[in-house]
Amino acid sequence: MKYGILTFEEPKRDISRKIIHIDMDAFYASVEIRENPSLRGKPVIIARHPKENGGRGVVATASYEARKYGIHSAMSAQKAYELCPEGIFVSGNFELYRSISRDIRAIFKRYTDLIQPLSLDEAYLDITENKINLNSATLIAQRIQREIYDELRLTCSAGVSYNKFLAKLASDFKKPSGITVIPPEDAQDFLKQLPIEKYYGVGKKSVEKMHELGIFKGDDLYNKPEMELVEHFGKMGHSLYRKVRGIDDSVVESDRIRKSVGKEKTFLDDLQSEEEVTQSLRQIANLTFAALKKNQKHGKTVVLKIRYNDFSTFTRRKTFPNYIQDSDELFVIALRIFEEEGSLTKGIRLLGITVTNLDSLLFENIPLPLWIKQNKMDKKDNSDVNKT
Repeated sequence: MKYGILTFEEPKRDISRKIIHIDMDAFYASVEIRENPSLRGKPVIIARHPKENGGRGVVATASYEARKYGIHSAMSAQKAYELCPEGIFVSGNFELYRSISRDIRAIFKRYTDLIQPLSLDEAYLDITENKINLNSATLIAQRIQREIYDELRLTCSAGVSYNKFLAKLASDFKKPSGITVIPPEDAQDFLKQLPIEKYYGVGKKSVEKMHELGIFKGDDLYNKPEMELVEHFGKMGHSLYRKVRGIDDSVVESDRIRKSVGKEKTFLDDLQSEEEVTQSLRQIANLTFAALKKNQKHGKTVVLKIRYNDFSTFTRRKTFPNYIQDSDELFVIALRIFEEEGSLTKGIRLLGITVTNLDSLLFENIPLPLWIKQNKMDKKDNSDVNKT
């Protein structure tokens, strides 16, 4: 295609994969209805009743009966109450939801280990090669739906296609309990007819701007030059140019158990003084703890890594009975290891801090003020620190 004097080669689709997107139907509300059948057919809202907490709080999800009143997730609980005063507010049991989510994941694993959870209630599955050697992704999606219902008494919707973008669009097309298949030969027509606000990742502000540019559905988007889209929407413009053509090469990133979290820094000039070491360990500890928080982990073992200017590498670890609580504690532990085991007789080229012996933060409630304090510390410079 041409835009001005530039000529671009039209990108090509990879249609070799088979991707399923599973989305549980009103998951939290459905679990509560399963646990309490008297709620069936009623407008169930997963949130604390606004009369109990001064009108604060937001809706986690709502039953389909409640959605008829315009109630949706992320809406304020007060607004939900105004829309549906007769709604049944349930605070929610997130330990139960997490437990059921693990049961759902176990069903997925009967078919593939390539599973990418997006939340407790949805996930991508790459079943191009699967454990039961079934060639039909549609049949696998149907079996997953049936097994989830038979074993857990919950329903889900499924989208089936050759990439993640299309599979996610498809799963939302026939809810609840639906299954939508978008084969390669139908993808272009499906995308061209789709309203632009239905494109995954396009927010309200982007929709307004697109309408100003005359983009109301996929067909309008398809006819816009790539450079024009990039000019108005930056990287998203490049992404949308490809997606409206049915192109999404992102892979299903399987949910691997993280065994350690760490950061390290290589220095252009060797560290020669205690002051330089202390300053660097403080920075690395801040970044390591921020990475732990991002991954929702905490651990009991700290590993200090030192590489000297002769390229010899030294590591020492200490294990504690309790979880490391904040970046200050992590820094102090790393500094003590250095003071006990490290040396400044040779220049230091690299320092690293890793935390292992990890558990999920769900194993212990961390007070909110700790995170507020840490968020302030996370803003420090991290331009030349790399993840181990």
